[in-house]
Amino acid sequence: MVKNSLSWILILFLLVSLLNNCLNSKVQKEINQKNTFLDNLRKLYSSGDSSQWPKPVLDPESAPTFVEIGHLPDVEFPKDNPYSSEKELLGKTLFFDPRLSKSNQIACASCHDPELGWGDSRTVSFGHDRQLGTRNAMTILNAAFAKSLFWDGRATSLEEQSQMPIQDQREMSEHIDIAAGKIAKIKGYEILFEKAFGDKTVTKDRISKAIATFERTVKSSPSKFDAFIDGKSEVYTNDELMGLHLFRTKAQCINCHNSGYFSNNRFENVGTSLLGEKGEDLGRYAVTKVADDAGKFRVPGLREVSKTAPYLHNGYMTSLKEVIEFYSKGNPEYSQKRSTIYEGITLHSQKSGMVRMLELSDEEISQLEAFLRTLSSKTKKIDLPELPK
Repeated sequence: MVKNSLSWILILFLLVSLLNNCLNSKVQKEINQKNTFLDNLRKLYSSGDSSQWPKPVLDPESAPTFVEIGHLPDVEFPKDNPYSSEKELLGKTLFFDPRLSKSNQIACASCHDPELGWGDSRTVSFGHDRQLGTRNAMTILNAAFAKSLFWDGRATSLEEQSQMPIQDQREMSEHIDIAAGKIAKIKGYEILFEKAFGDKTVTKDRISKAIATFERTVKSSPSKFDAFIDGKSEVYTNDELMGLHLFRTKAQCINCHNSGYFSNNRFENVGTSLLGEKGEDLGRYAVTKVADDAGKFRVPGLREVSKTAPYLHNGYMTSLKEVIEFYSKGNPEYSQKRSTIYEGITLHSQKSGMVRMLELSDEEISQLEAFLRTLSSKTKKIDLPELPK
C-alpha cells in the first residue's frame, strides 16, 4: 500500500515537472518571439529610411493625401514677407506688448505663453473684461506648417491670423487701426520699424507681417522621436517603440496625424460639436457655409502635445490618456447631439468613418501615450523683449 502510494506520488511529481517545463518552455518561446519582433521593429524604425518601415494602416479617404511622419521641414517664409532678424525682433516685441489691446493689459502672449507650450493651459481663455472665449487657445508652436489657422480655419495665413485676436471683442477688443495708431505714438518703436521695414512708418499691415514673422520662428526643436528615427535606436523604450508602431497601425492615428507636422492639415469631424446641445459649435461650417462642414475642426499637429493640454476645440479633455481612450472607444455619438437648426437651416453632424471602435488594451493605451510624449522637445527659454517707451 505504501509502495503504491509512493509510486503515484512519484508519477504525479514527474507529471507536474513535465507540465511545468512545458509551460516554461512556452512562456520562454513567447518572450523570445516578442523580443525578436521588437528587435526587428527597432531596427526598421531607427534605420533612417522610412521606406523600410512597416506599411501603415490607412483608411481609404486618408490615403490620397497621406504623407509619412518624420522630421519637421524647414520653415518657408512668404515672398511678400521674407524673413529678417530685425522683423522677427519687432514681431516678438509686438507679440508681448499688451498695448495692442483696448485695455492695454492683454497681449498675444497672454493666451500663448511660452512657458505653457505657447498656449495658456485653460479650457478657454480669458479676454477683454474677463470675458471667456468659446474655444481652447491653440498653441502657436509650429504654426508655420499649418495651411489654415484657428480651429475653423478662418484665417489662411499667419499675417491674416495675427489681426483677428486684436479685433475680437472677446479677446483684445481693439480696432486694428487704433492699435496701429497707439504703436505709432510710442517713440521707442520707431527704430524697430525702421530696421525691419526701412522706415519708421507704422501700419496694420506691417504689424501683421512682423508678428507673423516671429510666429513662424516658434518651431519645435528635434525631439526624442527625431533622434530615434535618425538611428539612435537605444533612446526608445520598448513601450515607446510599440506606441510608435500602434500609432501607424492598429490605432490608426496616422490617418489624420501624418507628415512631420503630425497633421494632415484637413478638417475632420470626430463627433464633438454637440449640435443641439449646450456648448454647440458649428465648426468649419461657420466659415464655409457648406452643410457637410458642420462639426468639422482643424486637425492639430501633435508635436509638443504633452505640453499643450487641455485638448480638443472645447478644451474638454485634460490628459493624453483621456484622449486616447476617447478614440479607442470610437466616440459613440448620441443622436440628440447630432443636429441643430441654424439661421433656418437644419445641420447635421456626421462623424468621420475614421473614428471607430479600436478596442485598444490598457497596455496599448499606455504605449501610445509613451510614444506621444516623445514628440515633445526640451522647452526653450525665451528672453522676454523690453517693451519700447
